[in-house]
Amino acid sequence: MAGSAIPTGVAALPLAPLQPPSLVMQVQANCNAVGQQIASQNGGTLAKASSEQRGGQAVCVIVVLIPARDGARPRREEFVVPQ
Repeated sequence: MAGSAIPTGVAALPLAPLQPPSLVMQVQANCNAVGQQIASQNGGTLAKASSEQRGGQAVCVIVVLIPARDGARPRREEFVVPQ
């Protein structure tokens, strides 16, 4: 086929380099690790770990469910930890 040849002077462009994960993902992973540590220190279960801005500062908001005695509902404790 005469028309299917690659024209001269055309080169393949290199692929764009892979971008590192966004900071949001790294912060969330960090908050999750902090949450797991707080939950284990308090004998509870990690229910939620999220990143928020409070007063212009990034913080991890950690929610831990701590088992109650006598079969009652677990207590919900919230911890705010600076990042």
